[in-house]
Amino acid sequence: METDKKLECTIVEELATLSESGSWRKQLNIVQWGNNIAKYDIRSWNEDNTKMGKGVTLSLEEIRTLKKALNNLEI
Repeated sequence: METDKKLECTIVEELATLSESGSWRKQLNIVQWGNNIAKYDIRSWNEDNTKMGKGVTLSLEEIRTLKKALNNLEI
């Protein structure tokens, strides 16, 4: 099993910064992972986007479902 394979990604579009903590920013972006179709992505990035934290990647259908759920919240 190959374990030292580098994960390649490209931020296609920065949509929103959700929060900032020191030199890290939690962002909603459209990200392309390898040669796959670009998807919505929520995760923390350092100032120059060279390091990333754990996050979640969502398809268009998943982001639509999330939007509906958030719209239904009474906050």
